Amino acid sequence: MAVIAISRQIAALGDEIAEATAKKLHYAFIDRKEIERRIISLGFSAETLKKYDEKKPGFFASLAKERDEYLDYLQIAILEAAAEGDCILIGRGAFIILEQLSNMLALRVVAKDSVRLSRLQKEFGIDEKQARQRINESDANRLGFHKSFFNLENEDPSHFHLILNTGLLDIDTASGIIADLVKSSVTPEKEEAGKKRIEELICAQRLVNSLVFEYKMNISFLHAAIEGKAIVLQGVADSSAIVEKALAVSHKILPDYSITSAISIVQDFKAHP
Repeated sequence: MAVIAISRQIAALGDEIAEATAKKLHYAFIDRKEIERRIISLGFSAETLKKYDEKKPGFFASLAKERDEYLDYLQIAILEAAAEGDCILIGRGAFIILEQLSNMLALRVVAKDSVRLSRLQKEFGIDEKQARQRINESDANRLGFHKSFFNLENEDPSHFHLILNTGLLDIDTASGIIADLVKSSVTPEKEEAGKKRIEELICAQRLVNSLVFEYKMNISFLHAAIEGKAIVLQGVADSSAIVEKALAVSHKILPDYSITSAISIVQDFKAHP
């Protein structure tokens, strides 16, 4: 079981390379529409999705409770897709959500602005000014999305195993390089360790989603860090009573786990509705 997470610039042929690689490796390609479908099927509003999905949230949207809810739905959708194994996911911070998996390869697909401008002009029949506007808007949205939800810059090369320049490489060559990298670097030992880790991460995220969506716990930025059978709840609440209730419910949901709290208590803290 191997997982590939691809980050890409607009007009850098990331989707085309992902699809070609999936065919070479006989992997499933989890594209944009499939991730959207999974998030909506979990219970997130399709209309609200438009505010956050691979976009920089506006000021009030970044403070709203639904911002956290989107991230919770996004993470479980990505984790569950990756747990199916032998798949390629594109965009939406998958490379950071799955970074703890030893069997995951994070890749970024880029090209010079001049190359991207030319591709957009040809594809949409637009002039250079309009193509430049699309690039600037897309690059700003993706940078803002990753900064807002994961506090990192998606353009930082240190996050990726490999960066591919499609101004220099065609689709077949790029997808061949990725396929060879998977075959040479993802060992059975890494696959086994990755499979175990993703089961843990899914367990932790399902606990968070249960606390937030089923039990309506008023804890902002709720996260569950997990290592084996030990879970530490993190986030911000406005009273110790809420934290105690969250711990009690968590022990009820996962009685075989050691669950502790590192939730900060800030009186009068309220997320924007």
